Amino acid sequence: MIKQAIIPLAGLGTRLLPLTSIFAKELLPMNGKPGIQYILDECIEAGIKEVIFIISNKKKIIKKYFYNDSFFKKIIKKKKDKRLIEEYKKIKKYKKMIKFVYQNKPLGTGDAVYKTKSKIKNDFFLMLLPDDLIIKKNCSKAMISIHKKKKCSVMASMNVPRKTVNRWGIYMKEKNINKKNFYIKDVVEKPNVNDAPSNYAVIGRYILPKKIFYILKNQKKGKGGEIHITDAIRTLIQQNNKFIGHNFEGKYLDCGTMHGYIKSSLEIAKS
Repeated sequence: MIKQAIIPLAGLGTRLLPLTSIFAKELLPMNGKPGIQYILDECIEAGIKEVIFIISNKKKIIKKYFYNDSFFKKIIKKKKDKRLIEEYKKIKKYKKMIKFVYQNKPLGTGDAVYKTKSKIKNDFFLMLLPDDLIIKKNCSKAMISIHKKKKCSVMASMNVPRKTVNRWGIYMKEKNINKKNFYIKDVVEKPNVNDAPSNYAVIGRYILPKKIFYILKNQKKGKGGEIHITDAIRTLIQQNNKFIGHNFEGKYLDCGTMHGYIKSSLEIAKS
């Protein structure tokens, strides 16, 4: 069973400057609530019981958001605002399921994942990247359902225009399982248009095996001097671990850039 999820949140959000100069991008409001709450709601609906946030000392504001009890209690006692009471109940519910680990040096997503090694209990866990919102259908829930049937790792996939493949990690397909799912032969990080093995891109939802920690422990730095989760996944595939690509049904929203954040906010407001 997949009962734990990890969410890397230590990044500085430079693509959203100047908004992120003093504020965590994951707390920026989208139709009245922070973006991170959409990710948490996805986890809860998918049956996740514990979420591990990977933050840095520079982003302690995220922890404060969920632990600001004295502030809420004073305001609620004074105003008895029904809306605020309900919102505080939600925050307390989230707080019960969240744990924190720290990544104070920006050494990549692979390094962030490795920081959670001592917290992961079962053979597989879910990872969600907060810049990638998927609305209207619960992608994590669908992936967990596939994992239960196939007993292996699952990664979200989306068909992207061929001319944009150099912006993504791109799957090399081994064979189709059905219209929505396929076995992965390889993952190529940001290939040239002419070299791309497909136009199926990696999107920020992963069900990963606990054994990935043994790969990450000894993994060398890759592009940009960072430890990439994609490199560890490639190693696992080469060691004959099965990975499935899942073409999800929901609507994908990229919240990691200023244009994407504004567009995503408007899209959520409409839905």
